[in-house]
Amino acid sequence: SEALRLWVSQNWGEDLLFNYRGGPLYYWDATTGVLTRAVALNTIAGTVSFTATSPTQLTLDESLLAEGTAVKFATTSLMPSGVTAGTIYYLRNVNGATANISASPAGALVNAASTGSGVYISELVDVPSKVNTMLVSDTFRFVILFGTTEYGSAVLDPMLIRWSNQESLVDWVPAAANQSGSLRLSHGSKIVAAQQTRQEIIVFTDSSIYSLQYLGPPLVWGSQLLGDNISIISPNCTIVASGITYWMGVDKFYKYDGRVQTLRCDLRRHIFSNINQSQVDQIFAGTNEGFNEVWWFYPSANSTAIDQYVVYNYVEDIWYYGALGRTAWSDSGLRSYPQGATYSNNVVNHELGVDDNTTGTAVPINAYIESAEFDIEDGQNLVFVYRIVPDITFDGSTAQSPQVTMTLIPMMNSGSGYNEPESLGGQSYANIQRLSTTTIERFTGQVYVRVRGRQMIFKIESNQLGCAWQLGSPRIDIRPDGRATGQGA
Repeated sequence: SEALRLWVSQNWGEDLLFNYRGGPLYYWDATTGVLTRAVALNTIAGTVSFTATSPTQLTLDESLLAEGTAVKFATTSLMPSGVTAGTIYYLRNVNGATANISASPAGALVNAASTGSGVYISELVDVPSKVNTMLVSDTFRFVILFGTTEYGSAVLDPMLIRWSNQESLVDWVPAAANQSGSLRLSHGSKIVAAQQTRQEIIVFTDSSIYSLQYLGPPLVWGSQLLGDNISIISPNCTIVASGITYWMGVDKFYKYDGRVQTLRCDLRRHIFSNINQSQVDQIFAGTNEGFNEVWWFYPSANSTAIDQYVVYNYVEDIWYYGALGRTAWSDSGLRSYPQGATYSNNVVNHELGVDDNTTGTAVPINAYIESAEFDIEDGQNLVFVYRIVPDITFDGSTAQSPQVTMTLIPMMNSGSGYNEPESLGGQSYANIQRLSTTTIERFTGQVYVRVRGRQMIFKIESNQLGCAWQLGSPRIDIRPDGRATGQGA
């Protein structure tokens, strides 16, 4: 099937540089206004006027052009005498908006016998025509391409890295007077992603991870292999949080903090056995720094769109998951709240309010927290629960009488399923209500239940408008109840 068209964008000052995977670079000039479309970077040069002098002098309509830039000319009317349309020429003696041209990088300057009319630069020859992904380096501002065409070639090399001259969008020809250059990685068959960090750029191939660092002339940029036999599931699954790079592999999660490590993940089988492998290019990562979280959004096995997420809390070293459809994510660095894009074409604030207002109409959030199965000692004893101190507060609730439902789910043993033997009345439920709407709140002190089993699950959930709750350290009064294997209540 055809690969998903993934776009990458980077700021170039107030302007934008972007591309789609396998396509050309595009450039948008902010001074032209938001109603003006971007153009292919190799066609940005604009109109040119010639003088009929020896050598001829050009007046350029684009300040981005640099010494040695290879160009082709075209015209809507008449070419100057001595200049041929579609032929490669090189800009020489560039001085602001003026320059000379030559037919070779160090050849004789061209003389034009006439000025022509309607002439424009039709192509910047040396700007790479195909790119898989790119970024603008924080260090000295280079445009760096990952998976691109070699100088003088139109064939994309998926393992090639190229960079422009420092502070230039259009100067791509390596020369002694500039810092343009390239290098090729050796481990893997294609570069999948690149992630900028504080002191280096982390480059991911489909089987390894590299560090790309600025060395200065003459090498300019150099690579170092950090790890091999390492996977990455998609181009957008990498993220940096608190100086550490995290990413999702094809069957596990990783982090890089100076060395490559596999993350311990309690949800590994749950996540990787439920991914639509034909849609993995959609998977992307984001951060929620306010809660020390890294998020991954992915399509479940039976979905062609993103409908699930998994979260890693890197401070508490815990994982949690849920169902949520998002197509893009931006953390709250420049805004008050994290923002996500939905499939209904809305951008919504997260961590704001206590209800789901995605569509503009508030509905309750189905919120719950559920423990793993727990037992006493080695699980050889049946246990009896008769009392619970829930330790729940409702700070931030806007509902007059917020409430949650508490459920204790017993199991006879780890292979028996729930409620075998059933506790008295099946599952035991207890509603916990705030008894006052004043700022001094009174909560349920304790709840009496009758539940018996070897293993149990503790769950608290809510589905009410205006309900916000916090779970502290609940206490469950558990007593050994013998080793009988028969039915009991």
